[in-house]
Amino acid sequence: MRIALPAPKRRGEISLEEAIDLRKSVRLYTDEPLTLEEVSQILWAAYGINRWGRRTYPSAGACYPFEVYVVAENVHGLAPGIYHYHEEDHSLELIKRGHFGKTLAEACLNQRCVATAPVNVVIVTHYERTTRRYGERGIRYVHIDAGHMGQNIYLQATALGLGTVVVGAFRDEEVKRAMNVPGEPLYVFPLGVPGE
Repeated sequence: MRIALPAPKRRGEISLEEAIDLRKSVRLYTDEPLTLEEVSQILWAAYGINRWGRRTYPSAGACYPFEVYVVAENVHGLAPGIYHYHEEDHSLELIKRGHFGKTLAEACLNQRCVATAPVNVVIVTHYERTTRRYGERGIRYVHIDAGHMGQNIYLQATALGLGTVVVGAFRDEEVKRAMNVPGEPLYVFPLGVPGE
């Protein structure tokens, strides 16, 4: 069963220039839950479909090698669990119900930001989607694609008044066990209302 997400907003309250100027890494979050609207907007910015019918970030050869997952701990209107984002209809599919933030944090070298975030967005890659077209060089292209997506997440979080930080320090096999989904984990983005 899929959960339809609120439609993403296509016009924000701050300019792109302001979001770039205000963007920073945030590792401390309050206990305040996120809204389903905020999660929806972040997912759309990361991997959604734009007005041209394409993804919101550029990808080498339009290979789009990623799958996006949400580890929800504290979101109004969303039960705790691991969800898969489906960009084609802007929905979430429950993969596993329960609290997995602490397990994910342990895999991420016990980083507090992962443990305390109301949401962690986990980007998983399937290198073969790009390497079958570009060979070994495709690995580089996947990492470039990931940077585009990461910047979208940072800027959208900033525009929403949320905080995030990119987490790349983790034990791959432990993240894979915690998530129990196919592909290779590449990025973890904890998200929350910035704390002191």
